[in-house]
Amino acid sequence: MPNPQGPLVSAADLVAELAGGPAGVDGRPVVLDVRWRLTPPPKKRTRRRPDPVGEPDFDAGHVPGAVFVDVDSELAGPPGPAGRHPLPDPDDLQTTMRRAGIGRTGSVVVYDGVGAGDGMAAARAWWVLRWAGLAPEQVRVLDGGYGAWTAAGGESSTASGGVRTQGDVDVAGGGMPVLTADSAASVAARGTLLDARAAERFRGETEPIDPVAGHIPGAANVPVAGLLTDDGRWRSATELAGLLEPVVGTVAGAYCGSGVSAAMLVLAAEIAGVRPPEDPVGLYVGSWSNWVAGKRPVETGTSR
Repeated sequence: MPNPQGPLVSAADLVAELAGGPAGVDGRPVVLDVRWRLTPPPKKRTRRRPDPVGEPDFDAGHVPGAVFVDVDSELAGPPGPAGRHPLPDPDDLQTTMRRAGIGRTGSVVVYDGVGAGDGMAAARAWWVLRWAGLAPEQVRVLDGGYGAWTAAGGESSTASGGVRTQGDVDVAGGGMPVLTADSAASVAARGTLLDARAAERFRGETEPIDPVAGHIPGAANVPVAGLLTDDGRWRSATELAGLLEPVVGTVAGAYCGSGVSAAMLVLAAEIAGVRPPEDPVGLYVGSWSNWVAGKRPVETGTSR
């Protein structure tokens, strides 16, 4: 059953929930493997890439019954002026979610892997499922990802996975607040806009992916690398609350390079309890990749 205490589930608890059979069967939660590596986007991408970046990891071993979902092509739309990871089309997302066995009721657990980008893909999946319309208590993130699962004694499967029963979820979108470039600028001016990228990218000292370096004027930098411990687990609610104190009681938003890692700030605010599920931090999905495409003002150095 979903954990009413928050959006995380421990590996030990998930092992117990899946005892006796694979995920997605006999009332056990649907489990999505969203392992993904942060790499520059391809110059051209089809609607469903034949070789998603994280799928070899899935093939090498995954939670029994888990279904692989690709961050680039299934949890985002095609890249372009709207950003490198814009919102997915609701009909396409509904097809993905139903393929994974997600229904109108029941719970879903998402996890990613170990290494560069820890936490980003799982947070993006959590956010997209909530945006799709699933209730807060239906979606959880495996704390520590696949590494925590194996460390807790969870079995590893190399089966192709798949779904025994097609899901019946309906996707309308709009379940989480989405910021545009204009509304992100407004949040920065009258509230708190958090930039999730590394400090050197925020300051404009380097920019490995996008054509312009710097940050949105008025934004504050909270690098997502500081949200997790060395073993890839989320920091305590108290520690996260200290990092996210600026978003308490004010209009707030978050962005990053392309709308993936910033979802960690939205999730962290809910874990910490500084923003309730009914009033989450808004996500600027287009993020820096959309901001600079519009030749908007850029700030360098420190801010706030």
